[in-house]
Amino acid sequence: MSNYKNIQNFNYGLDKIFPEADDFLPLLGTDYVEFYVGNAKQAAHYYRTAFGFQTLAYAGLETGITDRTSYVLVQDKIRIVLTTPMPNSENNHIFEHIEKHGDGVKVVALWVDDATKSWEETTKRGAKSYMKPTKERDEHGEIVRAGIHTYGDTVHVFVERKNYKGPFMPKFEAWKSPYNPKDVGLKYIDHMVGNVGWGEMNVWAKFYADTMGFANLITFDDKDISTQYTALMSKVMTNGNGRVKFPINEPAEGKKKSQIEEYLDFYNGPGVQHIAVATNNILETVKAMTSRGVEFLYVPGSYYDTVLDRVGDIDEDLTELKELGILVDRDDEGYLLQIFTKPLTDRPTLFFEIIQRKGAQSFGKGNFKALFESIEAEQERRGTL
Repeated sequence: MSNYKNIQNFNYGLDKIFPEADDFLPLLGTDYVEFYVGNAKQAAHYYRTAFGFQTLAYAGLETGITDRTSYVLVQDKIRIVLTTPMPNSENNHIFEHIEKHGDGVKVVALWVDDATKSWEETTKRGAKSYMKPTKERDEHGEIVRAGIHTYGDTVHVFVERKNYKGPFMPKFEAWKSPYNPKDVGLKYIDHMVGNVGWGEMNVWAKFYADTMGFANLITFDDKDISTQYTALMSKVMTNGNGRVKFPINEPAEGKKKSQIEEYLDFYNGPGVQHIAVATNNILETVKAMTSRGVEFLYVPGSYYDTVLDRVGDIDEDLTELKELGILVDRDDEGYLLQIFTKPLTDRPTLFFEIIQRKGAQSFGKGNFKALFESIEAEQERRGTL
């Protein structure tokens, strides 16, 4: 059965209606995230081994695609596409993207009922077209895709697949492999964070409000997100059903170079900083990932001396959280647990967040200082603080 046939039954668990969002598209969720990478075959092996993703689909020379090779991996509701350009390709933009940014996110694809309408609604509101509505067909049916530009070289592609029953999309074939290590319990994409340049946060927050009908869920200023050395500001934008959340970060003045400035320097411009993926059991997920070689940011043991004074009673054993370096925060609706990987590439750019929400709808404001001090320690080791 097609992996997408079941998507209509997906329950994101924490859906929350935000009436202040003008959900005219509307968005049903994240369809896939496509990375442009230097070696898709090896990257696919890494994400299977370290993160527990499973093989889903493949496109390349064997399927009639001559300009690129793509591997599609899946874990519960999360789908990632890893794409590498082929030599003598007319699609030099893929080579250029990798040369400029290193391995990074190019496409944040959004699942919709009507891709044509989504493109028309966003472009008439000011979005720059990336891809006009295009129908793609094979023996499994039809997919419609269309896209718009957003910050930096990142794009959104609207995907309409209600008339398609194949493994992924036309020109892809099912990819079956005897090597599929057990998943680690990742469920869905909770949010995706974009880093933009100085003074650009409000510009892109307005873009999401005006062209896509998003609402500003929460704003953090440099007093909320700062240490004695660095600071940043952030606005969290959400669609109407809360399934798609995009925090937008920009640098703020500080004594030393912030993590956002470091990212912008090494990525050579704005882009996706991290992908937050949800789990129902962060303890087991982090143990599994650690055993497979994933490196997480170090959290000083002193953080746990007072954490329960701040967040109150929790179900988890604090000693176990301390051993794994998992952070805890609480809001009016419950609490959350979160942890951040180190950068996944040699450039200090893209990383993942693992998050478990136990009622909380917030983003760990109480953890910002400890988190950023950990990031600063890594920056100091790299000589970029």
